[in-house]
Amino acid sequence: MSEHLHLSVALDGYGWHPEAWRRSQDAEPVTSGRYWSDLAVTAERGLLDFVTFDDALTPQRRRRAEIEPRWLAGRPDAVLIASRVAPVTRHIGLIPVATVTHTEPFHISKAIATLDFVSHGRAGWQVRISSSAHEAALFGRRDVAGVDLFDEASDVVEVVRRLWDSWEDDAVIRDVATGRFVDRDKLHYIDFSGKYFSVKGPSITPRPPQGQPVVTALAHQLPVYEFAARSADLVFITPHDDDGVATILGEVRQAGGTDLKVYADIFVSFSGAVDTRSDAVIFDGAPAELVNLLTRWRRLGLDGFRLRPAVNATDLPVIVDEVVPLLQQADLFRTAYGDGETLRERLALPVADNRYVRVEPT
Repeated sequence: MSEHLHLSVALDGYGWHPEAWRRSQDAEPVTSGRYWSDLAVTAERGLLDFVTFDDALTPQRRRRAEIEPRWLAGRPDAVLIASRVAPVTRHIGLIPVATVTHTEPFHISKAIATLDFVSHGRAGWQVRISSSAHEAALFGRRDVAGVDLFDEASDVVEVVRRLWDSWEDDAVIRDVATGRFVDRDKLHYIDFSGKYFSVKGPSITPRPPQGQPVVTALAHQLPVYEFAARSADLVFITPHDDDGVATILGEVRQAGGTDLKVYADIFVSFSGAVDTRSDAVIFDGAPAELVNLLTRWRRLGLDGFRLRPAVNATDLPVIVDEVVPLLQQADLFRTAYGDGETLRERLALPVADNRYVRVEPT
């Protein structure tokens, strides 16, 4: 664990309560870039590690095909939202969800690499799979029944990572004297051939500023912990009590995730807007009580936390203006961002070496 507690927020719709729209009458539409920019600026004011932008191949958070008329319906693309937010923020990390099951890894690679460029090294990616037939029907290409979707997701992440490395950091030379913009010897074919697809490469986008943007995943059970251990840098988990924290941390280690950063998800409401269907533990109390929970769970071995505001308009400002100051008073949270740090640096992840760079013998 690092000296200071790590804290982030997950943003989805008007909040993680499916009827948060009832308490957000003055908010911009969720299709508005200003709406998401304002939320990210608020989170950055609280010096949070990063924000995640949720997404799925469904118009609502529910997995059923039918629309629930009482719930918010319709969502913008998370990667595009993160790119819209990047220019109006300077420090906070930006991690959109991108579903891999019906998306080419080539497209994800260049989208997240572009986000890393426009944010100057603050990009990440939350990997998600799609397992339902009605989501597959949106594409009409294949039935996912019988497919090991996390095995496929591992291949997707591997291809994306190889594509990020397919340009060396100094491949763009802009040499006016010789008339060469790029050094072709520093672009590499990745030549990936697997069970689900083959990709030759190289990418059409140069290597991102971080080399490897931060890869994350939400996991609830051992097979997904195993996926995160082999493919991700950070895993979000959903314990419901102290014993659950200890149990899940043991399962993550059992799955091979010794080097994974582990953040606990917490559904947070300061106004009584509680969704009992939440997969994450529900906190419904005072800011000081939340600080006590974070402090206690941190001592159990967690690296950080991702808070899910029940209603963005009311709960996010409380996190920023009341929870964070209490953590700072206890010397548990930063009082300023590190100047020019990348998201990898903030999370104390190792430098991402390029697998294709030749190491000259000494």
